[in-house]
Amino acid sequence: MIHVPTATWAHTAFDLAAWAGGLGLSALLYRWRLRELTQDVARKVDGGYFAALTAGAIPGAWLAGSLNTLRGAHPALSHSVVGALVGAIVAVEIYKRLRGVTGSTGGVFVGSFSLGVVIGRFGCFFAGLPDGTYGTPTRLPWAVDLGDGVGRHPVALYESAAMAVFLAAYLLGLQRCSPWAMRRGFYAMCVWYGLQRFAWEFLKPYPTLIGPFNLFHILCGGLVAYGWLYWLGDQRRERAAQGRALPVPGADHEPVRDLP
Repeated sequence: MIHVPTATWAHTAFDLAAWAGGLGLSALLYRWRLRELTQDVARKVDGGYFAALTAGAIPGAWLAGSLNTLRGAHPALSHSVVGALVGAIVAVEIYKRLRGVTGSTGGVFVGSFSLGVVIGRFGCFFAGLPDGTYGTPTRLPWAVDLGDGVGRHPVALYESAAMAVFLAAYLLGLQRCSPWAMRRGFYAMCVWYGLQRFAWEFLKPYPTLIGPFNLFHILCGGLVAYGWLYWLGDQRRERAAQGRALPVPGADHEPVRDLP
């Protein structure tokens, strides 16, 4: 068992580092690969897009987090990154439907969100037991003691590592200008984030809602379904656009005339 020094201020420190790192990476990716994508999104949306994003993310974060912790042994208000993501998606998709906007507009946030989770989860980990995001007891060799003498899964580090893997794959996809990263990176992120977090939720002592599933299982399942369905929808639009762009056989030739 590994003893881990903890401090409640660690959460705030790593959150600030996550915000700074995410903003910095966004600027780098914009200059490197996402300039055209960002400009295309800017042509489709207006200030209402960011208003919708904010209006969905903030209440989504606090509603999801508090609905979970208020049902625990020590009820308290809290916030959740998955709740913020789900709330932002719902609000933005409503905005897009009202504006007639199609296609992904979240690609510019993929790098910053992923890096934010990678860094931010260290804050959850080092904040210790008061943070409420610790793992369930285990006897695995890498079990961590967060101050109560109980060996636990370092579940926050599991999630950080999983998102680091995705971020590495995403950056490689951008380097190769792969369609999945350039066009559908946000949908891919939703699927991966939802799947990996769905798995780790079984290692957290959260109150369940349906059978063995807690609130975050349900939200993560929704993220996976959203990402997969919208991925398929974008692929259909891409194929349709390619089909319209194909030349019509014989269209570039002069019509055949009867010989005299």
